[in-house]
Amino acid sequence: MAKTRELKPEDFSTYTVKKTNPALRVLAYIGLVFWALVNLFPIYWMFTFSLKNNEEIFGANVAGLPQHWLWSNYTSAMKTGHMATYFINSIIIAVATILITLLVSMMATYAMTRLVWKGRKTMNKFFMLGLTIPIHASIVPIYIQLSKMHMLNTYQALIVPYSAFSLAMAILICTGFMDEIPKDIDESAYIDGCGVWRTFFTMIVPLMKPAVATIGIYTFLQCWNELMFANIFNTNLKTLPVGIQALSGQYTTDWGPIGAALVVATFPTLLVYIFLSKRIQDSFIAGAVKG
Repeated sequence: MAKTRELKPEDFSTYTVKKTNPALRVLAYIGLVFWALVNLFPIYWMFTFSLKNNEEIFGANVAGLPQHWLWSNYTSAMKTGHMATYFINSIIIAVATILITLLVSMMATYAMTRLVWKGRKTMNKFFMLGLTIPIHASIVPIYIQLSKMHMLNTYQALIVPYSAFSLAMAILICTGFMDEIPKDIDESAYIDGCGVWRTFFTMIVPLMKPAVATIGIYTFLQCWNELMFANIFNTNLKTLPVGIQALSGQYTTDWGPIGAALVVATFPTLLVYIFLSKRIQDSFIAGAVKG
């Protein structure tokens, strides 16, 4: 019978983790700090841009702090440029689009992945075709349909197309998450007397929080920054991108208020990402791990 040899610490020497060279760590930190500054500089430049006059913007003080902090640029943008009204319009359209997209995509995904019915795979493929259609390639047919339905220059003229074009990506994201939820949960809920609707809202939806955050940010960015649809379908209830475009004059332009309007339009996006970034990171981890 062969004798077993007792393992010694030196036998594991090849598996010991070597400490990182301090010089390499310092270089890595320097590189990361430099990369962070490169990414933060556009935000700094836009903020200082919004507090300058045309003379400083075009040569006298391009990248430095303002010599005279013109907070009046924000007053001009909000009152003269009507940015406050456009901001409210954008908020209404974005919130309504996000809610519709979340509700419809999660319900559709639940029906196609958890319920058994003929044609569910075909229906899923039909939804995925939406990923192949460029959003602005459908301007003419959508305009004709909205005109026939008397929906032009209303909130619905933007909410409906934005929700429709966000649906395919939202269903794709939801499918990846819902497949990871054990179907035993549904069966246990049915045994306890829950119907389809109660099982969906009380058991499935609470487990989909990372997917909700991901879809919410994706949909928000898509409809918040969109210009073409907003400029064509809704000329009365303007959104922020259309309002910022209107601030540019034909002969002379005061660029300070435009910078202020850009800050008003950009910072909500940054705040949304900051508050939901943890959920986004969780969604990447959940989508990467199976089993």
